[in-house]
Amino acid sequence: MGEPHVVTLRATRDGDLDALFLIEQDPVAVRMAAFTPPDPSDRAMFDAHWRRLLDDPAVDARTVRADGEIVGSVARWYDEGTPEITYWIDRAQWGRGIATRAMHLFLDALDERPVRARVAADNAGSIAVLEKLGFEQVGTEHGYANARETEIEERVYRLS
Repeated sequence: MGEPHVVTLRATRDGDLDALFLIEQDPVAVRMAAFTPPDPSDRAMFDAHWRRLLDDPAVDARTVRADGEIVGSVARWYDEGTPEITYWIDRAQWGRGIATRAMHLFLDALDERPVRARVAADNAGSIAVLEKLGFEQVGTEHGYANARETEIEERVYRLS
C-alpha cells in the first residue's frame, strides 16, 4: 500500500459525515481511541456531536483526505482556554504516515501554542505520532473510557 502521494485537509462539511461515521465504526480503532461516546454506533448522537462542532466558531474541524479519499478528521477546540487537538484516521490507513502528515499540516496552520493532546496510555501509535511532532508528555490522568467500560490511564501531551 505504501505512503499516499498527497495528504490534504479541508474544513469538514456535512457531506463528509457519512464517511467519517463509517470510519469511526471500526471496533479495534474504537477500543484504541478509548475515550469515545458511550455508543459509537448511535448515528443520531454522532450527528448531534458534529453539528455542535461545526456550529461552534471556536472549533476548527477538518477532514483528512489521502489521494482524494476521506480517511479521517482532525480538530482543535478549547479546554479551559487551552487549545486541544484530536484526530481519527481510518484503521485501514494506519501505518502509512497519514496521521503524522495530517497533524503536521494542521499544526502548521495553528498559530497557537501551547497545544495539548490526550491519548490512552497504551495507544502506542498515537503516542508515536505526537512525539514525532514534538509533543512532550506533561502528565497523566485517569478517566472513564467508554470504549473499554473502565477507568484507564491517559497521557497528557503538550506542544510548546
